[in-house]
Amino acid sequence: MVAKYARPDSILITGGSSGLGAALAQIYAAPGVRLALTGRDADRLASVAKVCTARGAEVHLAAIDVLERARLVDWIDSRAKAAPLDLLIANAGISAGTGGDGEDAAQTRGILAANVDGVVNTVMAALPAMRARQHGQIAIMSSLAAFRGFPGAPAYCASKAAVRVWGEALRGQLASDGIAVTVICPGYIKTPMTAVNRFPMPLLMESYRAARIIQRGLARDKARIAFPWPMYALVRLIAALPPGLVDPLLRKLPEKD
Repeated sequence: MVAKYARPDSILITGGSSGLGAALAQIYAAPGVRLALTGRDADRLASVAKVCTARGAEVHLAAIDVLERARLVDWIDSRAKAAPLDLLIANAGISAGTGGDGEDAAQTRGILAANVDGVVNTVMAALPAMRARQHGQIAIMSSLAAFRGFPGAPAYCASKAAVRVWGEALRGQLASDGIAVTVICPGYIKTPMTAVNRFPMPLLMESYRAARIIQRGLARDKARIAFPWPMYALVRLIAALPPGLVDPLLRKLPEKD
């Protein structure tokens, strides 16, 4: 059986300058593939583009923060006109927790803005062209942290829960428009974002292995790509247990910086 979305030819990835976004770009890079990559660091974007170009892909870059809505909309629209998008991966996001001075108002707003508003800005910019074509696939980067609020990273958990639920709802809403939506919920991935963590990260996975899992799941149009499965099972169990039982245990977990 041939996977439904096995060969996207035009792909746009936000947060493509490092970590999982860079790994996804390099996994998809191949002759005949057009990659549009954006991120905040122009130098790191150029480094990723060099690898992707060497693998035969045609690469287009833009150093844009996903919170720069007007610039982002213009760029995504221009890329969709140049090469109608088969796959959009809304990957850009940030992380922080309550370590050090705790999670103040500025940090909370910053995380929610980047991880929620940034994803909304990205997806909504691509939808008009996909709807017009009655074709396209959208992947929204959430996290296993989306299934339960952890005291060490309240805003991060909340932001990932928001985009998870939004993506699940969009899948049903956009199906009649010919647009597929997948929510991605990884566990701990070895990236610059997790490199600052000073606590054990169970089943920490290399970014390229994670990217392969995501690529296979997207090719099959899975509604949710959640991995690794032991961590997924654990967070679903924690989410199902009564808060009165779980909260005292979660308060003992180390804080995230």
